[in-house]
Amino acid sequence: MKPLDTEHWQYYFAKPVSTGIFKFQADDFQVVEDLGYEPCGEGEHQFIFIEKTNTNTAFVAEQLAKFVELPLRQISYAGRKDKYAVTQQWFGIHAPGVEDFDFSDWDLEGVRVIKQSRHNKKLRTGQLKGNHFTITLRQVVHPEAITERLEEIVTHGVPNYYGEQRFGVMRLNDMGEVQRGGNLVMAERMINGETIRHRNKRSMALSALRSWLFNEVLSQRLEHNVFDTALAGDALVLSGSNSFFINRDDKEQSQSRYVAKDVCPSAPLWGKGKLATEEDAANIENTVAAAHPEVTDFLSECGFEQERRAIKIWPSDLTWQSKGDSFTISFGLPSGCFATSVLRECVETLSPINRV
Repeated sequence: MKPLDTEHWQYYFAKPVSTGIFKFQADDFQVVEDLGYEPCGEGEHQFIFIEKTNTNTAFVAEQLAKFVELPLRQISYAGRKDKYAVTQQWFGIHAPGVEDFDFSDWDLEGVRVIKQSRHNKKLRTGQLKGNHFTITLRQVVHPEAITERLEEIVTHGVPNYYGEQRFGVMRLNDMGEVQRGGNLVMAERMINGETIRHRNKRSMALSALRSWLFNEVLSQRLEHNVFDTALAGDALVLSGSNSFFINRDDKEQSQSRYVAKDVCPSAPLWGKGKLATEEDAANIENTVAAAHPEVTDFLSECGFEQERRAIKIWPSDLTWQSKGDSFTISFGLPSGCFATSVLRECVETLSPINRV
C-alpha cells in the first residue's frame, strides 16, 4: 500500500500567508481542561487538579499511582494533554475508605497540585466538556493576515480535522530534517501484517488510522465545494450532542440549521457495519473508502463500530492580540477537537520542539 500522506488535505479558506514559531517555550501553549461540572465534594473518588509543564499525562498518572501507593488502574483522567505545553487537568484517584491524600511532599518536576476535591463518580476518559487554549506565536510574519483569517473563523468556523499530533508526523531528526514517523507508520506496519504488542502504541496507531480516514473524507468535501452544504443523506449531528439524524426531508431547513450552528454534517469514524449516510453524502464517503480498501478492511477487522464526528467546529470565546512580532490567540473547543486545526487555517506554524 502507498504511504498514508497528510500533506494534501484541503484548506477551508486558503493556505495561510502568515508564518510564526509555535511552542518556542512551554507557556506559549496553555491548556485548561473544562469538565463541565465541579466535583460534588464527597464520595470515594479523590479528584486532583494538576498543572503540568513539559510533562506527559500518562507519566503523571504513573507517578501519581506510585505516590499514593495504588495500582495504576485506580488512577484516571478525562483526556491526554500535550506534553510540550503548560496544561491544567483533572486526575481521579479511586480510593474507597481512604482519607484525603496529602500532596505537600509530592515532588515531581514540572508538576504542581492546584486543588483537590471528592466526587461520587469515576473520572472517565472522554467525559469532559472541552478545553480552553491560549497560544502565543513568535517571530510572526504578516500578523494582519492572521487577524483577517480569525475574523472569518468567528463567523464561519474551521474544519474539524484531527491535528498533526494525532499522526506523529512532521518530526525533526538530529540533522534538522523532517521525517515521517510515529503513529501512522505503525498503522501501516500493522496493515502489512506486523504485530504491535505494546497496548498503548497499538491503540495510538489505530486511532491515527481511523482519524486519517476521517480527515480524507473531510478534505474531499472541501475539494468538491460541499463542506458548507447539508447534502442529501447527510448524517447531521445535533450541536452539543453525539446524536444525529439523516437529512432526507426538509433539506432547506437542514441547511438553515447548519448555518445557524444548530446541526453539522458528519464524516465517518470507520468501523464494521453499514455507513449511516445515504444518497450524495454516502457517495462521497464510499468513494474515499473505495480508494483505501486496505484501511477500511483493517479497521473493520479490528472490531470498531461505525461512528460519526462533526466536520466543522466553531471556536468559542475567540480573542486575539498582536504585540511586536508576537501574536496571542485564545479560544475554547469541545472535547476531542484540536487547537492546531484552528491554527492551520490562520498561520503556517514552525515548531522548534518536535524531535524524533
